[in-house]
Amino acid sequence: MKSFSHLALVGVSLAMLSACGGGGDEPPPPPAAETEAATPEPAAAATTAEAPPPESTDTIDGTVLADFTGDAEAGSTVFLQCGSCHVGDPGVNRIGPSLAGIVGREAGTVEGYQYTEANANSGITWTPEKLFQYLENPQRVVPGTKMAFAGLSDPQDRADVIAHLQTFSQ
Repeated sequence: MKSFSHLALVGVSLAMLSACGGGGDEPPPPPAAETEAATPEPAAAATTAEAPPPESTDTIDGTVLADFTGDAEAGSTVFLQCGSCHVGDPGVNRIGPSLAGIVGREAGTVEGYQYTEANANSGITWTPEKLFQYLENPQRVVPGTKMAFAGLSDPQDRADVIAHLQTFSQ
């Protein structure tokens, strides 16, 4: 009786395994190496993308800052997303650098903050227009930045945050 139970268990296990795949006319999936070669990693594509030139302010969505009136109060609400990494207090660096005096400053120049080479050597001056472009998709504007923020797709939110950033003292 014991061997009959054992045989039944083996039979059920084989039936379950064949139901999981492999019993049809479909070819087996390609090995992982072939799959990876055919599909580039998104992160790799983002880091190898060519950044717009430092003087460019072209956005992905085609909007321009001049078409929006920024509201610093609304921007302070949107800025709450940024607050775990950035503050507007001079000399206070967190995961990201202090944003005090960001408007008009050269990228990669906050004292005491360890920037990536990509940011430090970007040649960017943070004008309101350049910030508008950057905040849409930071990795596009500075490929290789360690800023892990995906960006603000809403152009009004970007304009509002910039108005808020302009209130930070130097």
